[in-house]
Amino acid sequence: MPEPPSIEIRGLTKRYGRTTAVDGLDLEVARGETLALLGPNGAGKTTTVECCEGFRRPDAGTVRVLGLDPHRDGARLRPRVGLMLQEGGVYPMARPAEVLRLFASYYAQPLDPEALLERVGLDDARRTRFRDLSGGQKQRLSLALALIGRPEVVFLDEPTAGLDPAARRLTWEHVRELQGQGVSVVLTTHLLDEAEQLADRVAIVDRGRLVAEGTPDELTTGEWGELEFSARAGLDVAVLGTAIEAAVSELRPGRYVVHAPNSPRLVAALASWLADHDVALGHLQAGRVSLEEVFLRLTEEERP
Repeated sequence: MPEPPSIEIRGLTKRYGRTTAVDGLDLEVARGETLALLGPNGAGKTTTVECCEGFRRPDAGTVRVLGLDPHRDGARLRPRVGLMLQEGGVYPMARPAEVLRLFASYYAQPLDPEALLERVGLDDARRTRFRDLSGGQKQRLSLALALIGRPEVVFLDEPTAGLDPAARRLTWEHVRELQGQGVSVVLTTHLLDEAEQLADRVAIVDRGRLVAEGTPDELTTGEWGELEFSARAGLDVAVLGTAIEAAVSELRPGRYVVHAPNSPRLVAALASWLADHDVALGHLQAGRVSLEEVFLRLTEEERP
């Protein structure tokens, strides 16, 4: 029997007055999988995650985390889940070392607070009050609080916001450690290179609906992959585009891109047009678009 998913969302709907924040969302996260949940501001990401964390109750649909209802079974679920929020909710006069010791006391088998403090790069700031920490240090403390209880599922909300490049790489290392331990990770981020680096799978939501889902490679080389080819400079791209029913641009002299999903029909139409016009084909390849470009196309298409 296949192992049940760590997170299973079916028909999730959540409204705030007349605004539908999440609109019938279906989504799964497998055991040990890292899912990057992407979307523009107001897409429904935070509401979806808050329903998974038990902070909000769905208006319709079901949410299960480790087989439990996050709202009804919160007391059983919380010891198994780690949360990293943008605002850590830490008392401003508290110090990192004492905060970690306090949170460690909530769990049956926590990580060693002193060792964890060093791992996230806060050993030198252990006695600094929370209010006096830099933004990056607060982020690292928030990450440590998410990890202290040895969670089976971790929700990371913008985990590298405000971090310098070195601290960002360190955070990525922590996420990869979680992956190696079989922990399921839900990552929300506006840094799409971060999603490409860390995620096993990407889900893009807009207006509360899932608009694309797949591995980073599937999204950047699949239906969004464009054709690039070289030929003599100065081809009439308007005429070519009409013939093959796709927009064509000359990126630079003799280098062209066909702005359409790659398909056998498109390749055949392009090759036929070039042959009919006695144009030698220099090279032809299925282009790879960036995850950022896929994201922008999908979310802009959803706009009126």
